[in-house]
Amino acid sequence: MFGYLQTTFAVVQLAGGPLFGQFGDKMGGQAAMMLAFFSASLSYLLLGMSGTFLMLFISRLPSVFMHAMQAGQMIVTDTSSEKERAGALGMLGLSYGVGMVLGPFIGGLVIKFFSEQSAAYTSFLGSLLSVYLTWQFIPQKTKRIVVTSEVKEQSLLSIKKILQLATAPGALFLLTVRALHGIPIGVFQSMFSVVAMETFKLLPEQNGYMMSYVGILTMIVQGLGVKVLTKKFSENDILKWSSFLLVWSYLALAFVKDIFQMCLVMTPLVVGLASSNIVISSALTRTVSALDTGVMLGLNMAVNSFIRSLSPTVGGYLLQYFGFPVFGYLGFTMLSFVTILLFIKFRE
Repeated sequence: MFGYLQTTFAVVQLAGGPLFGQFGDKMGGQAAMMLAFFSASLSYLLLGMSGTFLMLFISRLPSVFMHAMQAGQMIVTDTSSEKERAGALGMLGLSYGVGMVLGPFIGGLVIKFFSEQSAAYTSFLGSLLSVYLTWQFIPQKTKRIVVTSEVKEQSLLSIKKILQLATAPGALFLLTVRALHGIPIGVFQSMFSVVAMETFKLLPEQNGYMMSYVGILTMIVQGLGVKVLTKKFSENDILKWSSFLLVWSYLALAFVKDIFQMCLVMTPLVVGLASSNIVISSALTRTVSALDTGVMLGLNMAVNSFIRSLSPTVGGYLLQYFGFPVFGYLGFTMLSFVTILLFIKFRE
């Protein structure tokens, strides 16, 4: 049942990403961010009120516009120069990571001393507070160019426009690379808790420590590492060599025997994934005009949502019939292909 709930959430987010991007391009970053947090507050309110499985699924429906991370990326893209964009997106990832580390900790305390429903209501109030903070501190207009009335009057849901942007010069290639990068880690992440407890015999709290380690490592790479790398190397070089690093990280993952080895392998894996994800997001925003960066970021998010919608099913099948090492071999195979493709595409 939990797997179905995860898939429902991913499918709903997949449908909403590009639409949310179009809304942000036309109405501005502030309106998009407020919509994201309002959708989150409604989802958490319904979750707190849920008493049946049906209500649990219904509580996922407002998440169609629950794209605060995408809204943040849209605002950062609008307010940063192309040269500084990757570093700025990395810093945004750092702040998001802080929330991902503190959120489960605070939620755990609320559940321990009150109830699971109280945790949902706490998230509801926090999201409402975020709506107010967005209205108070985020400028109404963040794009450096003027969105004309003709653009605003265009349909918010234009499938033709979305398809045109997806096939823009360079965009389809980057989205394909994003998908090929995301499939192995998406499948592995969907089964990580099962692997941690069944293969490595971790207790739930130890699994939490492992996830915190990965989260903190991701924050460091996104907040500090990417900014340093983009000052010294081109984005094409970062993308090529991060993929090369991932090839051997996944191969090492296939031979992991204990949790200590897992922690060692996760370090280069996180470095490669965090670096490539930021660089791809930055590069995608430069394949379209400043008027359409929100839609492009929505397409980028949609790729991730699509992967998450399939990962639990695919991951469960692979784990059952092939065992834990298959995740490493899957990543090694796919990233080898991507790396060869990148080195050919970006050869000197």
